[in-house]
Amino acid sequence: MNRLGRKDDETLIEMASASDGGEVNGPLFENISNTDSEHPGNSEIDRQHQSKDSIFFRDGVRQIDFVLSYVDDPNKEGEKKVERRREFENNLEKAGLELETEDKKESENGKTYFVKVHAPWEVLTTYAEVLNIKVPIKENDITCAVENPLDCMTRPFRLPENVMHPEPDYFTAPFSKEKQELYLIHDEHTFFSPSVRNRIVYYILSRCPYGTEEGKKKFGLKRLLNNGTYTAAYPLHDCQYWKKSNDPKCDNERYTLYREWARFFQFYKEQPLDLIRKYYGERIGIYFAWLGFYTEMLFFAAVVGFVCFLYGAFTMNENMSSQEICDTNIGGDIIMCPLCDRKCDYWRLNSTCESSQYSHLFDNVATLFFAIFMGIWVTLFLEFWKRRQARLKYEWDLVDFEEEQQQLQLRPEYEAKCTQKRKNPVTQELEVFKRKTVNDYGKLSLLYFGILFWISLIIASMIAVIVYRLAVYAAFASFMENAQTPTPIRRLLTPQLATSVTASFLNFVIIMILNFLYERIAIWITDMEIPRTHLEYENRLTMKMFLFQFVNYYSSCFYVAFFKGKFAGYPGFYTYMFNTWRNEECDPAGCLIELTTQLTIIMAGKQIWGNVQEAVLPWIWNWWGRRRAGSSPENLYSRWEHDHDLQTFGPLGLFYEYLEMVIQFGFITLFVASFPLAPLLALMNNILEIRVDSWKLTTQFRRPVAAKAHSIGIWQEILNGMAILSVVTNAFIVAFTSDMIPRLVYYYAYYTDPNSPMSGYINSSLSIFQTSDFSDANKPEQSTEHYDTCRYRDYRYPPDHERKYTHTMQFWHILAAKMAFIIIMEHVVFIVKFFIAWMIPDVPSEVKAKIKREKYLTQKILHEYELNKLRQKLCESRTYASMEKEVIASEGRVELAEVM
Repeated sequence: MNRLGRKDDETLIEMASASDGGEVNGPLFENISNTDSEHPGNSEIDRQHQSKDSIFFRDGVRQIDFVLSYVDDPNKEGEKKVERRREFENNLEKAGLELETEDKKESENGKTYFVKVHAPWEVLTTYAEVLNIKVPIKENDITCAVENPLDCMTRPFRLPENVMHPEPDYFTAPFSKEKQELYLIHDEHTFFSPSVRNRIVYYILSRCPYGTEEGKKKFGLKRLLNNGTYTAAYPLHDCQYWKKSNDPKCDNERYTLYREWARFFQFYKEQPLDLIRKYYGERIGIYFAWLGFYTEMLFFAAVVGFVCFLYGAFTMNENMSSQEICDTNIGGDIIMCPLCDRKCDYWRLNSTCESSQYSHLFDNVATLFFAIFMGIWVTLFLEFWKRRQARLKYEWDLVDFEEEQQQLQLRPEYEAKCTQKRKNPVTQELEVFKRKTVNDYGKLSLLYFGILFWISLIIASMIAVIVYRLAVYAAFASFMENAQTPTPIRRLLTPQLATSVTASFLNFVIIMILNFLYERIAIWITDMEIPRTHLEYENRLTMKMFLFQFVNYYSSCFYVAFFKGKFAGYPGFYTYMFNTWRNEECDPAGCLIELTTQLTIIMAGKQIWGNVQEAVLPWIWNWWGRRRAGSSPENLYSRWEHDHDLQTFGPLGLFYEYLEMVIQFGFITLFVASFPLAPLLALMNNILEIRVDSWKLTTQFRRPVAAKAHSIGIWQEILNGMAILSVVTNAFIVAFTSDMIPRLVYYYAYYTDPNSPMSGYINSSLSIFQTSDFSDANKPEQSTEHYDTCRYRDYRYPPDHERKYTHTMQFWHILAAKMAFIIIMEHVVFIVKFFIAWMIPDVPSEVKAKIKREKYLTQKILHEYELNKLRQKLCESRTYASMEKEVIASEGRVELAEVM
């Protein structure tokens, strides 16, 4: 079934070899006859007689695989750009690609040229073998699993079968030009999918040379885009997203994706992962598979978290601590020490009644259960994702996919810097490499110093927010104590809570500003490092960005959870930051409600701002572009112009999506003990996130270049690390941030009333201070009443004790209980986590069986194919030998007859 022997299918490379006999310029580029015009294939046509909503060349046969656009540059650089384009396009033709240029007169704005690129069959087959692309050899005959009787319950959530599985399932094998008869090639034009075609073309474009400048060889489309030689480069969408194409050869996959996937009202439906993979490639497909699976698993965490929240709500009125605080005979009689120096007055404990009741929503026994549950949930999520990922690897022909074949290809930027060659110890072939010099090490030292500087800047900004909290705390305290302050405000807001809310908003603004700046710095630093491969580039950038974001987003939460109120001192002997600002104290009900507030504001604010950035801003830019193009009739607004006016989904587009979700994963795991509703917020956000991402990708962005990926990459290791860290942080939050351990110690060891063990806890948790011991720097300036003693939150001996103001034995009992709790909880959760990870295999047994079966059948098919070819050759050789003997015998008979 050899398709290369027909004369009418002769490729440009073959024609060049036959007609020009030119030398081959490396394996990638071969000489070919071409015109001297800068715009090959340019011809004047009547716009009214051409279908502009087409993804084909003017002949209606050759498919447009890629589009390059540019405009005339009247500046001095214009001539250089013309020469670069001419050289670049000539080399593309030498590589076998076919070009067709649309003149600027035919564009809507009258300024933009469009160069359409088509890869003929010979080029596709050549690079399909180079890129080790798998193609079908036989329809899959492995029977599907038996239908589950409960599947009828999930029918409302399913999509039509032709959407979920747009192609039959095949056994596949890596493509080889010498074995084309083996593959199921029904039509050369549709054998390679558009995503495979644009991946092959982009591979050529990214390595095509365009000349020598300043003594250095220049190549690659990326450089030409950076220096303005081309303004854009992109593959085409197959149709408009809101209507089907009039071309019967169009699959209308974009329209199907929009109708069945990219609309919000489809939020309850499953995702058409096979169609996403076919249209956008495996890399984007694996992201949406992971995001969908993460959202499904969040449902269980959200349900449990919501039940824990309801438990706190239903038991709020039964909480003895808040009852005592709100009781006018208990909390109303307890006089608390001033919250700040000189400006603040004494205050009564029952003024914090409402905040103590709200803190019980999250600080209760269910908090401990939920912290342990989330430690196990994280393990189940990661282990079940490995199994889901293994299924996708089998279904998407990624089982034998090796990162070295696709991702470990040298980056063009690295190859351009290489001046030496060395022998690869594995392949024993020469390969280019860049030797490190003293200047390189000096440059790297400066770059890493820059990274440390930015992390230090984050820490400095966090300290600035802490200083803000300390500076405004006194102002809020004096305002809340003012008799003219409205009663509803005084009832709902304590000085601690008001400070925490405003500081959280300020911290969020600083986080967004630092993110904007550091993203560009991180990319610049990674570019300067010149990583050798695409995988190295992504991994280095990922680690830089994640470490920065980790410190940026979580530093304020760590401060509230583990530092605030722990080093405040006690009346008369307070500790000060920079000897100026008095350190903050926690609310009498604990710091957990403030951590909840901090977490809610940053998490919710980030999600809202992220959706605005991802959906609203691209829509505004595209709306403005459509508004400018609105003067042209739709039939004159070409397919390549439509896509040209869309936003660009850059090579780091998925990186930011993963980063956003991983930071959210940190919020719902690292600090979930303080906010059981965090998984519910994340679930609602992710339901929206899936549809926002799909909508913007389908309607607002150009079609990205397809890329392969068999996993989520380094993000898997980051998630594993955060899962382990979350056990530690939640154990410390329950022990040191919440009031659970002190209450349990009092309940079992220090209760005074056997009938009501928790009665008297508030009085026990507050120490006594003699106001005459205040120094002039701490004493209130204007006090409405005089008190001999005041209370403060700590476990210290009273002023009449021989060990005045030192820690009581109850303090040390509580501290020992906290440390014991941390050790026990960590070990229990870790043992359960590792046992679950050991019990659940990464690859399901049925998937292992299918992989072995497919390998066996594929090898059998290839073996039979080789045997048949060998038999054919043997038959041909035997036939030739017997014919030769007959000829010799015939000649002998003739000679003998002549002699006789």
